[in-house]
Amino acid sequence: MNMVPLLAHGDLDAVFAWSADGPISVGDYLADAHWLAEQLPATGYLLNLCHDRYRFAVGFAAGLLRGMTSLQPSSQSAETFRRLQTEYAGLVCLCDGAADTLDLPRLDFPADSSCIPTVNRKKGPKTKSAIPEFPADHLAAILFTSGSTGLPQAQRKTWGKLVANGRAEAVALGLDRRPHAIVGTVPVQHSYGFESTFLLALHGGCAFWAGKPFYPQDIAGALAAVPQPRLLVTTPFHLSALLSAEIELPPVDLLLSATAPLSTTLAAQAEAHTGAPMHEIYGSTESGQLASRRTTAGAEWTLLPGVRLEQDGDDTIACDGHVEGRVTLSDLIELLPDHRFLLHGRHADLVNIAGKRTSLAYLNHQLGAVPGVVDGAFFLPDEEGPDGITRLTAFVVAPGLTSRQVSVELRQRIDAIFLPRPLVLVDKLPRNSTGKLPRGDLQALYAEKVSHGGR
Repeated sequence: MNMVPLLAHGDLDAVFAWSADGPISVGDYLADAHWLAEQLPATGYLLNLCHDRYRFAVGFAAGLLRGMTSLQPSSQSAETFRRLQTEYAGLVCLCDGAADTLDLPRLDFPADSSCIPTVNRKKGPKTKSAIPEFPADHLAAILFTSGSTGLPQAQRKTWGKLVANGRAEAVALGLDRRPHAIVGTVPVQHSYGFESTFLLALHGGCAFWAGKPFYPQDIAGALAAVPQPRLLVTTPFHLSALLSAEIELPPVDLLLSATAPLSTTLAAQAEAHTGAPMHEIYGSTESGQLASRRTTAGAEWTLLPGVRLEQDGDDTIACDGHVEGRVTLSDLIELLPDHRFLLHGRHADLVNIAGKRTSLAYLNHQLGAVPGVVDGAFFLPDEEGPDGITRLTAFVVAPGLTSRQVSVELRQRIDAIFLPRPLVLVDKLPRNSTGKLPRGDLQALYAEKVSHGGR
């Protein structure tokens, strides 16, 4: 049986994470995980709802020690919990704060770690634990798609492939040669946050900040709390808000973005503000991370070590390396020599009107470039209009502008046939915690503002 260690660290005194109380060593992490494993019931699935990144990490390792599988939904809604309860019998929730988990069995992580008998770091003797190992084919986690294109779908991840994913990303970003302290603005349950903070700590030699800062001042505070070199793992949505705040940041050595296309304009602004190179990760919950690029260096992506792409007509299939099986990607991809490729948008984003084609990604990029537009998204609704025609709609956050002013500016940037009808001004868009726009939420907004005559 092929066994894979929990961590690549060989030094139990090395820093695994940073909290408000200071550094947490690898040895303390192992002790915490063993203690929690003893509290977990004998069941198959652990619904790890911890917001604190370190407590999530302890829960994940404790689940592995008990032979469990970590369930990591992108949403913590009542509807999601009811669905999981039906599909995964015997699951238990692990929480570290207030959470409405309906009638699901739950275990609450102690708010004060000093009450954990084996992890009283200041008073008790430290226990030296060996690094545990787990079968490579163990079903370690089930991740769920975000729902941006429909109902969230479960994606099964084995322990060996997850470890290979973390190692491949570390090599691609150079973190295997120079580990960084990671501050992440994305939830650790989300595939991007899971891979680029937690897995990089386990098998990339990095240490992470335990919190999940959201507001610009909190991000600056978290960066200041960890040593250089520092890596900020974020999204275009969070990055834009951070730069708009115009606050002074501690030195940052590397920036990483994913979950949505990052414009070269925003990437250049981020590099100018921080002095750090701005990189992007490409991938999906289904495939895992596949490629990276420095956004300002050009449009080409380079595959992560071991990953391969094949093309079958218009479809592109990811395989090998840390990819589970063969995954048909949702994007239009042009393969290039030397493990590189160009990304031309998503199949589902293509819009064809009167023989002319474009993509929602392109339209959203042009909308976002209109001066005064804070946020915005085109949307192609499920239903037809009264005249039997499905029309492009746009939801726009643009304080101080009228819909007509936005339309006039858009007409200068896109073909008139793709102008939204209607263009609806809103106070904010229904973005989730990673900045994505679930299609179901946009459809609900459409029903409220357009179908029901609310505009």
